[in-house]
Order: sequence, then C-alpha cells, then structure tokens
Amino acid sequence: MDATIEVHDLRKRFGRAVAVDGLSFGARPGQVTGFVGPNGAGKSTTMRMLLGLDAPDEGRATIGGRPYRELRAPLHEVGALLDAGAVHPSRSGRDHLLWMARSHGMSRKRVDELIELVGLGTAGKRRAGGYSLGMRQRLGIAAALLGDPPVLMLDEPVNGLDPEGIRWIRGFLRALAAEGRTVLISSHLMSELEDSADHLIVIGRGRLIAETSVAELLAAASGERVALRTAARTEAMGLLAREGATVAANGPDSLTVTGLTTQRIIALLTEHSVPFSEVSAHRATLEEAYMELTRDAAEFQAVVHAADGTGHENGDPR
Repeated sequence: MDATIEVHDLRKRFGRAVAVDGLSFGARPGQVTGFVGPNGAGKSTTMRMLLGLDAPDEGRATIGGRPYRELRAPLHEVGALLDAGAVHPSRSGRDHLLWMARSHGMSRKRVDELIELVGLGTAGKRRAGGYSLGMRQRLGIAAALLGDPPVLMLDEPVNGLDPEGIRWIRGFLRALAAEGRTVLISSHLMSELEDSADHLIVIGRGRLIAETSVAELLAAASGERVALRTAARTEAMGLLAREGATVAANGPDSLTVTGLTTQRIIALLTEHSVPFSEVSAHRATLEEAYMELTRDAAEFQAVVHAADGTGHENGDPR
C-alpha cells in the first residue's frame, strides 16, 4: 500500500465558523510528521476528515490515494488514536483489543503481544474504566497498532504519559518511521516534537502557515543571534551598540546580540576588559519558533473565542 497522506484544498465549516480553510499538505513514509497549531486551528477536524468521521465541504483527504471509506481492511492500512477515552469502561483493556482484532481476523496472540509492547502488562486484564489517562493512551496506541498498519495517525499521544512513557513513545515513533511507515502526530508539546519529529505541518485559522523540516525551522528561527552572559551588562550593551549591534536584555546578566559575529563580540569584550562568562550562537527552541509562526493566529482565535462565547476557539468544538 502507498502510505502517503495527502490533503488537497480541504475546507470545512460548522455553521458560520470556518474550521478548515483551503488546507493542503502531505505526510510521507519514513518520517514522523508533527501536525501543530493553536487550539481551534483545525487539527482534529482535519484528522477526522482523513478518517472519514467528518465529511469535507470541499477538497480531498486521502491515504494512499484513496479516501478512508474505500479502504478494504482499515486496521491493516491505517492505525488511529483520536480519543483515548473511547473505551467501554466495563470492558478490560485486553477484551477491548480482542473484539477489534476479531473484526479483522487477528489472533489473541497479536493482542497479547501489543499489551506487552505498550507496557500495560497485567493491567490489560483490568477494567478500562479504572485506567489512568496514561494507561488509556497506551491502550489506544495498542489499538492503532493492531493491524500492523503502514500509516499511523495519533492525536496528542503523549498527553497523560509519565516521563518514562514519554521517553518510550518518543523512541517508538521514530522506530516506526524508520521501518518506512508514515507517522502523523498532533501535539501541543513542542519539546517532544523537537526530539521526535522530522517534518512539521503548522496551521492556524484552518490554513497552512508552514510546511518544513524541524531543522530548517530551527535554523530560520535562530537567525544570527548570539547569547551573551556578562556581569557588566550596561558596559557590554553600550560597547556593542556603538559597534553597530542590536542588543536586547533578557535578564540581569544575559543579553541577545544581533549584527555581530561571536568572534567579533569576544574580541571587543576582551579588548575593552568587559568581563563575560558565555558567548555562544543562539539556538532557538522549537517552542520559540512555533510561537513566532503562530502568534497572529493565536491572537485572532483568542479574540474570536472571547467574542462568540462558545467556549471553543474559532467556533470549532474539535
């Protein structure tokens, strides 16, 4: 099966509210693709349209060139986790997986393998109604993996996991992509995507803001800034400004400098006997880059949220 996810000029409205507005992007095999944007940006709605749970008003959402409804054996082609709470509370985790497996002719052995793989262990025999959020996330990931699909779509898979679980899923997702699978994950935890994603789809107000690699986005956000730490902040700011630099204070002893190279800054400070403890090229975090990209969209949605009184940004309950 072709494991490519494609979205072409996708549009969706809920009443007067526009949830997705002409969105186009792709997610390719062999990569973990992060799908990010402010609350109400249209991420969950887009994933629901990819899975045939919402019908687009316009455009196409396909997996391997076909709409989800045309897939003959969905569990073997696409694994998805949209809502970790979508489990019957009186059914054990193992039984939840077992009825799904039987619908596609899969064995008990496969269910037991996945329970161990995701770290549920003996908890698989307990009622799912007593699971923590992290345990429900693990169960949902196991369900997504049942058919050993080449495509995985996970909405906020890290939510509720403890530190050990976060480390596990970070490595696990990268291992799945290394096998040639397409892995699309939405997340609001930029620090996790920085360590696990190869490619990013950034949306706001239902529109594409950026489609780029994590490395390219971080390089662009970092620019040519230099981080300087000095006990003589005022002296350093005056000296560097006279040399044509733009200097911003970040704290009592920290500055960000643009317009001069690291080597030039060190030479100037040394020449004028201005003490310093650190001079280094600034490396933006993914969170900084993301906030810069989405600032306008986030501010817009906050205004809409306050004005419409719906309790949901952009009027989208998803």
